[in-house]
Amino acid sequence: MKIFAAEEIRQLDQYTINHEPIKSIDLMERASQSVVQFITGKWNTATSFVIFAGPGNNGGDALAVSRMLAERNYSVKTYLFNTKKELTPDCEQNKQRLEALGSKVEFHEVTNEFEPPALNDCVIVDGLFGTGLTKTLTGGFSALVKYINASKCEVVSIDVPSGLMTEDNSLNVDANIIRATYTLTFQQKKLSYLFAETQEFIGHLEVLDIGLSKQGMQEISTIYTMLEADDVKAKMLPRPDFAHKGSMGAALIVAGRYGMAGASVLATKACLKSGVGKVTALIPKKNNDILQTCVPEAVLVHDKDEEIITDSIDSQPFNAVAIGPGIGVDENTAIAVISQIRRGNAPCILDADALNVVASHRAWLMQLPKGIILTPHPKELERISGHSVGDFEALSKARELARTLQGYVILKGHYSALCTPDGRVIFNSTGNSGMATAGSGDVLTGILAGLIARGYNQEDACAIGMYVHGLAGDIAAEFVGKESLMASDIITCLPKAFMKLKK
Repeated sequence: MKIFAAEEIRQLDQYTINHEPIKSIDLMERASQSVVQFITGKWNTATSFVIFAGPGNNGGDALAVSRMLAERNYSVKTYLFNTKKELTPDCEQNKQRLEALGSKVEFHEVTNEFEPPALNDCVIVDGLFGTGLTKTLTGGFSALVKYINASKCEVVSIDVPSGLMTEDNSLNVDANIIRATYTLTFQQKKLSYLFAETQEFIGHLEVLDIGLSKQGMQEISTIYTMLEADDVKAKMLPRPDFAHKGSMGAALIVAGRYGMAGASVLATKACLKSGVGKVTALIPKKNNDILQTCVPEAVLVHDKDEEIITDSIDSQPFNAVAIGPGIGVDENTAIAVISQIRRGNAPCILDADALNVVASHRAWLMQLPKGIILTPHPKELERISGHSVGDFEALSKARELARTLQGYVILKGHYSALCTPDGRVIFNSTGNSGMATAGSGDVLTGILAGLIARGYNQEDACAIGMYVHGLAGDIAAEFVGKESLMASDIITCLPKAFMKLKK
Protein backbone atom coordinates (compact mmCIF):
# COMPACT_ATOMS: atom_id res chain seq x y z
CA MET A 1 0.00 0.00 0.00
CA LYS A 2 1.34 3.39 -0.98
CA ILE A 3 1.75 6.22 1.52
CA PHE A 4 1.35 9.55 -0.28
CA ALA A 5 2.96 12.83 0.70
CA ALA A 6 0.85 16.02 0.70
CA GLU A 7 1.54 16.92 -2.93
CA GLU A 8 0.77 13.37 -4.04
CA ILE A 9 -2.52 13.46 -2.08
CA ARG A 10 -3.50 16.54 -4.08
CA GLN A 11 -2.58 14.74 -7.29
CA LEU A 12 -4.74 11.78 -6.29
CA ASP A 13 -7.70 14.02 -5.48
CA GLN A 14 -7.35 15.71 -8.87
CA TYR A 15 -6.94 12.39 -10.67
CA THR A 16 -10.19 11.16 -9.09
CA ILE A 17 -11.96 14.39 -10.08
CA ASN A 18 -10.71 14.11 -13.66
CA HIS A 19 -11.19 10.39 -14.23
CA GLU A 20 -14.27 9.32 -12.23
CA PRO A 21 -15.36 11.97 -13.22
CA ILE A 22 -16.68 13.86 -10.22
CA LYS A 23 -16.84 17.52 -9.26
CA SER A 24 -14.54 18.55 -6.44
CA ILE A 25 -17.53 19.76 -4.39
CA ASP A 26 -19.13 16.32 -4.75
CA LEU A 27 -15.92 14.59 -3.69
CA MET A 28 -15.92 16.85 -0.63
CA GLU A 29 -19.53 15.85 0.00
CA ARG A 30 -18.57 12.19 -0.12
CA ALA A 31 -15.71 12.71 2.32
CA SER A 32 -17.93 14.67 4.70
CA GLN A 33 -20.59 11.98 4.61
CA SER A 34 -18.01 9.44 5.80
CA VAL A 35 -17.15 11.73 8.73
CA VAL A 36 -20.84 12.15 9.60
CA GLN A 37 -21.34 8.40 9.44
CA PHE A 38 -18.62 7.95 12.08
CA ILE A 39 -20.01 10.74 14.28
CA THR A 40 -23.62 9.58 14.17
CA GLY A 41 -22.52 6.02 14.91
CA LYS A 42 -20.83 7.24 18.09
CA TRP A 43 -23.02 10.08 19.42
CA ASN A 44 -26.78 10.57 19.37
CA THR A 45 -28.72 13.83 19.06
CA ALA A 46 -28.45 14.44 22.80
CA THR A 47 -24.84 15.48 22.16
CA SER A 48 -24.17 19.03 21.03
CA PHE A 49 -21.34 19.94 18.64
CA VAL A 50 -19.10 22.96 18.21
CA ILE A 51 -17.43 23.02 14.79
CA PHE A 52 -14.42 25.13 13.86
CA ALA A 53 -13.81 25.57 10.13
CA GLY A 54 -10.84 27.16 8.39
CA PRO A 55 -10.85 28.99 5.03
CA GLY A 56 -9.55 26.08 2.94
CA ASN A 57 -10.96 22.76 1.80
CA ASN A 58 -10.59 21.26 5.28
CA GLY A 59 -12.92 24.03 6.40
CA GLY A 60 -15.23 23.12 3.53
CA ASP A 61 -15.38 19.57 4.87
CA ALA A 62 -16.24 20.92 8.33
CA LEU A 63 -19.03 23.13 6.98
CA ALA A 64 -20.51 20.18 5.07
CA VAL A 65 -20.35 18.08 8.25
CA SER A 66 -22.12 20.87 10.13
CA ARG A 67 -24.91 20.98 7.57
CA MET A 68 -25.38 17.20 7.54
CA LEU A 69 -25.50 17.01 11.34
CA ALA A 70 -28.03 19.85 11.50
CA GLU A 71 -30.18 18.07 8.92
CA ARG A 72 -30.13 15.06 11.26
CA ASN A 73 -31.39 17.24 14.12
CA TYR A 74 -28.10 17.53 16.00
CA SER A 75 -27.43 20.71 17.94
CA VAL A 76 -24.61 22.39 16.02
CA LYS A 77 -22.74 25.64 16.58
CA THR A 78 -20.33 26.47 13.75
CA TYR A 79 -17.51 29.02 13.43
CA LEU A 80 -15.93 29.76 10.04
CA PHE A 81 -12.66 31.70 10.21
CA ASN A 82 -12.42 33.96 7.18
CA THR A 83 -10.12 36.70 8.43
CA LYS A 84 -8.57 37.31 5.01
CA LYS A 85 -11.98 37.11 3.29
CA GLU A 86 -10.58 34.51 0.94
CA LEU A 87 -12.30 31.12 0.97
CA THR A 88 -11.56 28.30 -1.47
CA PRO A 89 -14.41 27.81 -3.99
CA ASP A 90 -15.64 24.60 -2.36
CA CYS A 91 -15.47 26.13 1.12
CA GLU A 92 -17.48 29.11 -0.16
CA GLN A 93 -20.11 26.84 -1.69
CA ASN A 94 -20.46 24.84 1.53
CA LYS A 95 -20.79 28.09 3.46
CA GLN A 96 -23.73 29.04 1.25
CA ARG A 97 -25.32 25.62 1.67
CA LEU A 98 -25.00 25.90 5.42
CA GLU A 99 -26.47 29.40 5.51
CA ALA A 100 -29.45 28.09 3.51
CA LEU A 101 -30.47 26.01 6.54
CA GLY A 102 -31.34 29.19 8.39
CA SER A 103 -32.14 28.73 12.06
CA LYS A 104 -31.46 24.96 12.02
CA VAL A 105 -27.80 25.74 12.73
CA GLU A 106 -26.05 28.48 14.69
CA PHE A 107 -23.48 29.83 12.25
CA HIS A 108 -20.81 32.51 12.84
CA GLU A 109 -18.40 33.77 10.20
CA VAL A 110 -15.35 35.26 11.92
CA THR A 111 -13.76 38.04 9.87
CA ASN A 112 -12.31 40.16 12.65
CA GLU A 113 -12.98 39.83 16.38
CA PHE A 114 -13.69 36.38 17.79
CA GLU A 115 -15.54 35.73 21.02
CA PRO A 116 -14.79 32.07 21.79
CA PRO A 117 -17.74 29.95 22.84
CA ALA A 118 -17.86 28.07 26.11
CA LEU A 119 -16.62 24.55 25.50
CA ASN A 120 -18.59 22.54 28.02
CA ASP A 121 -20.43 19.26 27.56
CA CYS A 122 -19.95 19.21 23.79
CA VAL A 123 -17.93 17.47 21.10
CA ILE A 124 -15.57 19.67 19.10
CA VAL A 125 -15.08 19.08 15.38
CA ASP A 126 -11.75 20.42 14.17
CA GLY A 127 -11.73 21.45 10.51
CA LEU A 128 -9.32 24.37 10.65
CA PHE A 129 -6.42 23.10 8.55
CA GLY A 130 -5.68 19.89 6.66
CA THR A 131 -2.96 18.49 4.41
CA GLY A 132 -2.18 21.86 2.84
CA LEU A 133 -0.57 23.28 5.98
CA THR A 134 3.17 23.96 5.51
CA LYS A 135 4.11 26.08 8.54
CA THR A 136 3.52 26.33 12.26
CA LEU A 137 0.29 27.99 13.33
CA THR A 138 0.71 31.43 14.86
CA GLY A 139 -1.41 34.34 16.09
CA GLY A 140 -5.11 33.82 16.53
CA PHE A 141 -5.11 30.28 15.20
CA SER A 142 -2.46 29.15 17.68
CA ALA A 143 -4.49 30.80 20.46
CA LEU A 144 -7.61 28.96 19.29
CA VAL A 145 -5.76 25.63 19.25
CA LYS A 146 -4.58 26.19 22.81
CA TYR A 147 -8.12 27.13 23.85
CA ILE A 148 -9.50 23.92 22.33
CA ASN A 149 -6.75 21.80 23.92
CA ALA A 150 -7.45 23.35 27.32
CA SER A 151 -11.08 22.19 27.22
CA LYS A 152 -12.15 18.82 28.55
CA CYS A 153 -14.20 18.09 25.43
CA GLU A 154 -13.60 15.25 23.03
CA VAL A 155 -12.17 16.48 19.73
CA VAL A 156 -12.78 15.00 16.29
CA SER A 157 -10.21 16.15 13.73
CA ILE A 158 -11.12 15.92 10.06
CA ASP A 159 -8.29 14.29 8.06
CA VAL A 160 -5.45 15.95 10.04
CA PRO A 161 -5.30 17.46 13.55
CA SER A 162 -4.96 21.19 12.79
CA GLY A 163 -1.41 22.40 13.12
CA LEU A 164 0.13 19.01 12.34
CA MET A 165 2.09 18.72 9.12
CA THR A 166 1.63 15.55 7.10
CA GLU A 167 5.37 14.88 6.81
CA ASP A 168 7.98 16.91 8.68
CA ASN A 169 7.15 18.31 12.12
CA SER A 170 10.73 18.76 13.31
CA LEU A 171 10.37 22.56 13.53
CA ASN A 172 6.73 22.55 14.62
CA VAL A 173 5.51 23.81 18.00
CA ASP A 174 3.68 21.13 19.99
CA ALA A 175 1.51 23.65 21.85
CA ASN A 176 0.11 24.87 18.51
CA ILE A 177 -1.21 21.48 17.39
CA ILE A 178 -4.68 20.13 18.14
CA ARG A 179 -4.67 17.11 20.43
CA ALA A 180 -7.45 15.09 18.87
CA THR A 181 -9.42 12.37 20.59
CA TYR A 182 -10.25 10.94 17.16
CA THR A 183 -8.58 11.64 13.84
CA LEU A 184 -10.73 10.67 10.86
CA THR A 185 -8.28 10.61 7.99
CA PHE A 186 -9.23 10.11 4.36
CA GLN A 187 -8.26 7.03 2.34
CA GLN A 188 -4.86 6.31 3.95
CA LYS A 189 -2.57 7.11 6.84
CA LYS A 190 -0.47 10.21 6.38
CA LEU A 191 3.31 9.83 6.62
CA SER A 192 3.62 11.71 9.91
CA TYR A 193 1.07 9.36 11.49
CA LEU A 194 3.73 6.63 11.38
CA PHE A 195 6.08 8.51 13.73
CA ALA A 196 6.18 8.15 17.51
CA GLU A 197 6.38 11.92 18.05
CA THR A 198 2.93 12.57 16.54
CA GLN A 199 0.87 10.02 18.46
CA GLU A 200 -0.12 12.44 21.24
CA PHE A 201 -1.93 14.60 18.67
CA ILE A 202 -3.69 11.89 16.65
CA GLY A 203 -5.58 10.04 19.38
CA HIS A 204 -7.62 7.15 17.98
CA LEU A 205 -7.06 6.98 14.22
CA GLU A 206 -9.80 5.94 11.81
CA VAL A 207 -9.04 5.64 8.08
CA LEU A 208 -12.16 6.47 6.05
CA ASP A 209 -12.48 5.16 2.50
CA ILE A 210 -13.84 8.03 0.40
CA GLY A 211 -13.53 6.25 -2.93
CA LEU A 212 -10.43 7.91 -4.35
CA SER A 213 -9.36 6.43 -7.68
CA LYS A 214 -7.67 3.03 -7.38
CA GLN A 215 -6.18 3.56 -10.83
CA GLY A 216 -4.78 6.87 -9.62
CA MET A 217 -3.22 5.15 -6.62
CA GLN A 218 -1.48 2.74 -8.98
CA GLU A 219 -0.25 5.41 -11.38
CA ILE A 220 0.92 8.10 -8.94
CA SER A 221 4.40 7.27 -7.72
CA THR A 222 5.70 7.66 -4.18
CA ILE A 223 8.84 6.57 -2.35
CA TYR A 224 6.81 5.42 0.67
CA THR A 225 4.86 2.16 0.92
CA MET A 226 3.35 0.09 3.73
CA LEU A 227 4.05 -3.65 3.77
CA GLU A 228 0.94 -5.83 3.93
CA ALA A 229 0.35 -9.58 4.20
CA ASP A 230 -0.28 -10.08 0.46
CA ASP A 231 3.02 -8.33 -0.37
CA VAL A 232 4.88 -10.74 1.89
CA LYS A 233 3.03 -13.83 0.68
CA ALA A 234 3.99 -12.98 -2.90
CA LYS A 235 7.68 -12.98 -1.92
CA MET A 236 7.69 -16.31 -0.08
CA LEU A 237 9.82 -19.07 -1.60
CA PRO A 238 8.52 -22.64 -1.76
CA ARG A 239 10.39 -25.30 0.20
CA PRO A 240 11.27 -28.07 -2.25
CA ASP A 241 10.21 -31.56 -1.25
CA PHE A 242 13.69 -32.88 -1.97
CA ALA A 243 15.48 -30.15 -0.02
CA HIS A 244 18.35 -31.14 2.26
CA LYS A 245 20.46 -29.38 4.86
CA GLY A 246 23.06 -28.31 2.32
CA SER A 247 20.55 -26.83 -0.11
CA MET A 248 18.85 -24.71 2.54
CA GLY A 249 21.90 -22.57 3.20
CA ALA A 250 24.31 -21.91 6.04
CA ALA A 251 24.45 -18.85 8.30
CA LEU A 252 27.11 -17.50 10.64
CA ILE A 253 26.10 -15.63 13.80
CA VAL A 254 28.79 -13.59 15.59
CA ALA A 255 27.23 -12.61 18.91
CA GLY A 256 27.43 -12.55 22.69
CA ARG A 257 30.38 -11.65 24.89
CA TYR A 258 30.56 -13.38 28.28
CA GLY A 259 27.57 -12.18 30.31
CA MET A 260 25.58 -11.62 27.11
CA ALA A 261 25.26 -15.21 25.96
CA GLY A 262 21.51 -14.68 25.74
CA ALA A 263 22.03 -12.50 22.65
CA SER A 264 23.76 -15.43 20.94
CA VAL A 265 21.01 -17.81 21.98
CA LEU A 266 18.21 -15.56 20.71
CA ALA A 267 19.82 -14.72 17.38
CA THR A 268 20.89 -18.31 16.73
CA LYS A 269 17.52 -19.81 17.66
CA ALA A 270 15.64 -17.27 15.54
CA CYS A 271 17.93 -18.02 12.63
CA LEU A 272 17.26 -21.76 12.92
CA LYS A 273 13.51 -21.10 13.08
CA SER A 274 13.64 -19.15 9.78
CA GLY A 275 14.23 -22.05 7.42
CA VAL A 276 18.02 -22.19 7.17
CA GLY A 277 19.78 -25.56 6.86
CA LYS A 278 22.68 -24.94 9.24
CA VAL A 279 23.73 -22.24 11.72
CA THR A 280 27.21 -21.69 13.11
CA ALA A 281 27.77 -19.39 16.09
CA LEU A 282 31.13 -17.75 16.80
CA ILE A 283 31.29 -17.24 20.58
CA PRO A 284 33.77 -16.73 23.44
CA LYS A 285 34.79 -20.00 25.10
CA LYS A 286 32.94 -19.26 28.34
CA ASN A 287 29.61 -19.22 26.52
CA ASN A 288 30.01 -22.77 25.22
CA ASP A 289 27.90 -24.61 27.82
CA ILE A 290 25.03 -22.12 27.55
CA LEU A 291 24.83 -22.40 23.76
CA GLN A 292 25.29 -26.18 23.77
CA THR A 293 22.41 -26.49 26.22
CA CYS A 294 20.02 -23.87 24.82
CA VAL A 295 20.64 -24.37 21.10
CA PRO A 296 21.98 -27.90 20.56
CA GLU A 297 21.20 -27.64 16.85
CA ALA A 298 23.88 -24.97 16.32
CA VAL A 299 27.51 -25.60 15.41
CA LEU A 300 29.84 -23.67 17.73
CA VAL A 301 33.18 -22.07 16.90
CA HIS A 302 35.15 -20.82 19.91
CA ASP A 303 37.02 -17.56 19.94
CA LYS A 304 40.51 -17.88 21.40
CA ASP A 305 39.46 -15.38 24.06
CA GLU A 306 37.50 -16.65 27.03
CA GLU A 307 35.11 -13.69 27.34
CA ILE A 308 34.98 -11.53 24.20
CA ILE A 309 35.06 -11.83 20.42
CA THR A 310 38.56 -11.20 19.07
CA ASP A 311 38.64 -13.53 16.04
CA SER A 312 37.19 -13.54 12.58
CA ILE A 313 36.73 -16.74 10.61
CA ASP A 314 36.55 -17.66 6.95
CA SER A 315 33.06 -16.75 5.72
CA GLN A 316 33.37 -18.67 2.45
CA PRO A 317 31.21 -21.59 3.70
CA PHE A 318 28.33 -19.29 4.66
CA ASN A 319 25.45 -17.77 2.70
CA ALA A 320 24.79 -15.05 5.30
CA VAL A 321 26.73 -13.49 8.16
CA ALA A 322 25.15 -11.61 11.09
CA ILE A 323 27.39 -9.66 13.48
CA GLY A 324 26.71 -7.68 16.59
CA PRO A 325 24.19 -8.75 19.22
CA GLY A 326 25.79 -8.50 22.65
CA ILE A 327 29.42 -8.48 21.47
CA GLY A 328 30.44 -5.27 23.26
CA VAL A 329 32.72 -2.54 21.93
CA ASP A 330 36.15 -3.60 23.18
CA GLU A 331 38.81 -2.44 20.72
CA ASN A 332 39.89 -6.02 20.00
CA THR A 333 36.27 -6.86 19.27
CA ALA A 334 36.03 -3.84 16.98
CA ILE A 335 39.03 -5.05 14.98
CA ALA A 336 37.45 -8.51 14.75
CA VAL A 337 34.22 -6.98 13.45
CA ILE A 338 35.85 -5.12 10.56
CA SER A 339 38.03 -8.13 9.83
CA GLN A 340 34.97 -10.38 9.61
CA ILE A 341 33.26 -7.90 7.29
CA ARG A 342 36.32 -7.72 5.02
CA ARG A 343 36.55 -11.51 4.84
CA GLY A 344 32.97 -11.80 3.71
CA ASN A 345 31.65 -12.84 0.33
CA ALA A 346 28.18 -13.48 1.74
CA PRO A 347 25.57 -10.80 2.50
CA CYS A 348 26.22 -9.29 5.93
CA ILE A 349 23.89 -7.97 8.65
CA LEU A 350 25.19 -5.52 11.28
CA ASP A 351 23.20 -5.03 14.46
CA ALA A 352 23.61 -3.67 17.99
CA ASP A 353 27.27 -3.41 19.04
CA ALA A 354 28.51 -3.93 15.48
CA LEU A 355 26.71 -0.69 14.63
CA ASN A 356 28.28 1.02 17.64
CA VAL A 357 31.69 -0.19 16.53
CA VAL A 358 31.20 1.27 13.06
CA ALA A 359 29.89 4.51 14.58
CA SER A 360 33.08 4.90 16.64
CA HIS A 361 35.33 4.08 13.66
CA ARG A 362 33.74 6.27 11.02
CA ALA A 363 36.38 5.57 8.37
CA TRP A 364 35.11 1.98 8.31
CA LEU A 365 31.71 3.08 7.06
CA MET A 366 33.01 3.48 3.53
CA GLN A 367 34.56 0.01 3.70
CA LEU A 368 31.20 -1.69 4.16
CA PRO A 369 30.29 -3.83 1.13
CA LYS A 370 27.38 -3.02 -1.16
CA GLY A 371 24.21 -4.78 -0.14
CA ILE A 372 25.03 -4.68 3.56
CA ILE A 373 22.09 -4.62 6.00
CA LEU A 374 22.09 -2.33 9.05
CA THR A 375 19.35 -2.66 11.69
CA PRO A 376 19.66 0.38 14.00
CA HIS A 377 17.17 1.63 16.53
CA PRO A 378 16.99 5.46 16.61
CA LYS A 379 19.84 5.90 19.13
CA GLU A 380 22.15 3.64 17.13
CA LEU A 381 21.32 5.56 13.97
CA GLU A 382 22.11 8.79 15.82
CA ARG A 383 25.57 7.50 16.71
CA ILE A 384 26.25 6.81 13.03
CA SER A 385 24.51 9.75 11.34
CA GLY A 386 24.35 12.43 14.04
CA HIS A 387 21.53 13.92 16.07
CA SER A 388 18.15 14.27 14.35
CA VAL A 389 15.57 16.93 15.12
CA GLY A 390 12.46 14.81 14.90
CA ASP A 391 11.46 11.47 13.41
CA PHE A 392 11.20 12.69 9.82
CA GLU A 393 14.81 13.83 9.85
CA ALA A 394 15.89 10.51 11.36
CA LEU A 395 14.11 8.69 8.56
CA SER A 396 15.72 11.00 6.00
CA LYS A 397 19.15 10.20 7.47
CA ALA A 398 18.42 6.46 7.33
CA ARG A 399 17.44 6.88 3.65
CA GLU A 400 20.61 8.79 2.93
CA LEU A 401 22.72 6.18 4.74
CA ALA A 402 21.18 3.40 2.64
CA ARG A 403 21.85 5.35 -0.56
CA THR A 404 25.42 6.24 0.42
CA LEU A 405 26.30 2.66 1.39
CA GLN A 406 24.21 1.16 -1.42
CA GLY A 407 22.84 -1.09 1.28
CA TYR A 408 19.70 -1.58 3.34
CA VAL A 409 18.84 0.16 6.61
CA ILE A 410 15.99 -1.06 8.82
CA LEU A 411 15.19 1.80 11.20
CA LYS A 412 13.44 -0.03 14.02
CA GLY A 413 10.31 1.28 15.70
CA HIS A 414 6.56 0.72 15.93
CA TYR A 415 6.45 1.07 12.14
CA SER A 416 9.93 -0.19 11.29
CA ALA A 417 11.15 1.40 8.06
CA LEU A 418 13.24 -0.43 5.47
CA CYS A 419 15.31 2.08 3.49
CA THR A 420 16.61 0.75 0.18
CA PRO A 421 19.66 1.73 -1.93
CA ASP A 422 17.44 3.49 -4.49
CA GLY A 423 15.82 5.77 -1.88
CA ARG A 424 12.53 3.96 -1.26
CA VAL A 425 11.05 3.41 2.21
CA ILE A 426 8.95 0.35 3.09
CA PHE A 427 7.12 0.58 6.42
CA ASN A 428 6.19 -2.54 8.34
CA SER A 429 2.59 -2.96 9.50
CA THR A 430 3.01 -5.72 12.12
CA GLY A 431 4.26 -5.64 15.69
CA ASN A 432 3.19 -4.17 19.01
CA SER A 433 4.52 -2.37 22.07
CA GLY A 434 5.09 -5.63 23.92
CA MET A 435 8.08 -6.14 21.63
CA ALA A 436 9.82 -3.18 23.26
CA THR A 437 11.89 -5.57 25.31
CA ALA A 438 15.53 -6.64 25.51
CA GLY A 439 16.49 -9.19 22.87
CA SER A 440 13.75 -8.39 20.38
CA GLY A 441 16.31 -6.91 17.97
CA ASP A 442 18.55 -9.98 18.35
CA VAL A 443 15.64 -12.10 17.17
CA LEU A 444 15.17 -9.92 14.09
CA THR A 445 18.88 -10.23 13.27
CA GLY A 446 18.66 -14.01 13.43
CA ILE A 447 15.57 -14.07 11.22
CA LEU A 448 17.27 -11.91 8.59
CA ALA A 449 20.36 -14.14 8.53
CA GLY A 450 18.19 -17.23 8.22
CA LEU A 451 16.16 -15.85 5.33
CA ILE A 452 19.19 -14.68 3.37
CA ALA A 453 21.00 -17.98 3.90
CA ARG A 454 17.80 -19.74 2.86
CA GLY A 455 17.95 -18.01 -0.55
CA TYR A 456 16.16 -14.66 -0.37
CA ASN A 457 17.78 -11.51 -1.74
CA GLN A 458 18.49 -8.72 0.72
CA GLU A 459 15.41 -6.60 0.04
CA ASP A 460 12.97 -9.50 0.20
CA ALA A 461 14.69 -10.90 3.30
CA CYS A 462 14.41 -7.53 5.05
CA ALA A 463 10.76 -7.09 4.09
CA ILE A 464 9.74 -10.63 5.04
CA GLY A 465 11.96 -10.59 8.13
CA MET A 466 10.55 -7.47 9.73
CA TYR A 467 6.97 -8.51 8.84
CA VAL A 468 7.35 -12.03 10.25
CA HIS A 469 9.15 -10.69 13.32
CA GLY A 470 6.24 -8.34 14.04
CA LEU A 471 3.62 -10.97 13.20
CA ALA A 472 5.21 -13.45 15.61
CA GLY A 473 5.16 -10.68 18.22
CA ASP A 474 1.46 -10.08 17.57
CA ILE A 475 0.71 -13.80 17.92
CA ALA A 476 2.76 -13.94 21.14
CA ALA A 477 0.84 -10.97 22.54
CA GLU A 478 -2.42 -12.89 22.06
CA PHE A 479 -1.11 -15.60 24.41
CA VAL A 480 0.97 -13.79 27.01
CA GLY A 481 -0.18 -10.16 26.65
CA LYS A 482 1.99 -7.16 25.85
CA GLU A 483 3.22 -6.60 29.39
CA SER A 484 4.66 -10.10 29.79
CA LEU A 485 6.00 -10.57 26.26
CA MET A 486 9.69 -11.57 26.08
CA ALA A 487 11.99 -11.94 23.09
CA SER A 488 11.93 -15.72 23.45
CA ASP A 489 8.13 -15.61 23.06
CA ILE A 490 8.65 -14.11 19.60
CA ILE A 491 10.84 -17.07 18.65
CA THR A 492 8.26 -19.50 20.04
CA CYS A 493 5.63 -17.97 17.78
CA LEU A 494 7.74 -17.79 14.62
CA PRO A 495 6.38 -21.15 13.33
CA LYS A 496 2.80 -19.91 13.61
CA ALA A 497 3.75 -16.69 11.83
CA PHE A 498 5.33 -18.56 8.92
CA MET A 499 2.40 -20.98 8.73
CA LYS A 500 -0.06 -18.08 8.67
CA LEU A 501 1.76 -16.58 5.69
CA LYS A 502 1.97 -19.95 3.91
CA LYS A 503 -1.79 -20.53 4.09
